[in-house]
Amino acid sequence: MSGILIAIISGALMSIQGVFNTGVTRQTSIWTATSFVQLTALLASLVAWFVSGNQAPFGSLFKIDGKYMLLGGIIGAGITYTVVQSVAALGPAKSAMLVVTAQLLVSYLIQLFGLFGTEKAPFEWRKLLGLGLAIAGILIFQYEKS
Repeated sequence: MSGILIAIISGALMSIQGVFNTGVTRQTSIWTATSFVQLTALLASLVAWFVSGNQAPFGSLFKIDGKYMLLGGIIGAGITYTVVQSVAALGPAKSAMLVVTAQLLVSYLIQLFGLFGTEKAPFEWRKLLGLGLAIAGILIFQYEKS
């Protein structure tokens, strides 16, 4: 149950952040806004790291298997950029629907093929049907009565 609640909070925070970042971008520029977002995320993370105590030292990052996994921050900058651009072009709701559906598709493919060290999962038609329903939902949401 806590995982479901955390996922719901995460989705809500991502939607709010997308709107906030788009507002900052409109008043500054995309890379100014993205830099500020990443800088404040770094500061918040450092504070949480110091306050929480008993955390792994930064040196442990150099011992990670699969160094490509350290690209999360770079990917985060790309996420900030693309979310801001999509919210500005489509609005928060349409953007969120497409982002979440893309997350669902890519996550399922990662799981299906066991990519990036995840456990490989068997193909299930019901999951493909669920993805199809999500896409149908986007099409219904996009439909505008003339």
